[in-house]
Amino acid sequence: QVQLVESGGGLVQAGGSLRLSCSAFGGTFDTYTVGWFRQAPGKEREYVTAIRWGGDSTVYADSVKGRFTISRDNAKNTVYLQMNSLTPEDTAVYYCAAARLYWTGRILRNSDFASWGRGTQVTVSS
Repeated sequence: QVQLVESGGGLVQAGGSLRLSCSAFGGTFDTYTVGWFRQAPGKEREYVTAIRWGGDSTVYADSVKGRFTISRDNAKNTVYLQMNSLTPEDTAVYYCAAARLYWTGRILRNSDFASWGRGTQVTVSS
């Protein structure tokens, strides 16, 4: 199974930007769908976005559409999450996850993914 490590989290003011990275080790990365999820204190982990193995299709949660962009560089075994126009409601631990699955363009669930990183904290101050 592929192993994942997130980086790029931190503290940013509302309206600012951050770029998260998800680096993969082991496995054949370019065969995996990769997703980003987040979990705020006291809340369940929620879907943010995912990208198909070839990078040619993405699906976003409504809450981040138009502000977040997912991309991948399979040569570097890395997926990125560019986050713009951040608000305090985006404060959470962000996790990347990977799975080999049949891409249908639907919103994915936690249970769709077998491999998870440990997360990176994103804090947006008002």
